[in-house]
Amino acid sequence: MPVVLYGCETWSLTLREERRQRVFENSVLSRIFEPRRDEVGGEWRKLHNEELIDLYSSSGIVPVIKSRRMRWAGHVECMGERRGIYRVLVGKPEGKKPLGNPRRRWEDHIKMDLQVVGWGSMD
Repeated sequence: MPVVLYGCETWSLTLREERRQRVFENSVLSRIFEPRRDEVGGEWRKLHNEELIDLYSSSGIVPVIKSRRMRWAGHVECMGERRGIYRVLVGKPEGKKPLGNPRRRWEDHIKMDLQVVGWGSMD
């Protein structure tokens, strides 16, 4: 986990990247827990994702990333506007805007995480 989550506090994950993280986590878990012998037919089979989640009692990788990102947001907020890291993480992206939805900043992802947790009304 520490190797996979290195620097995750500053990531701005898209839905596609979140899905890739879940796929990676399930592939690692399937290697760890190995195939099981079926009780009815006696044949070997790979475990389904739901079975892997039941065996691995910890929460998934994406909620861990979001909680670490919110914890880091608290540290960045305490730093103040004069610190360089604050300006980098809260600053607006430059350059030409691509077609479609506007680019999401790190701060926008923090606000979305707070909405999921239920703290969306807090500033």
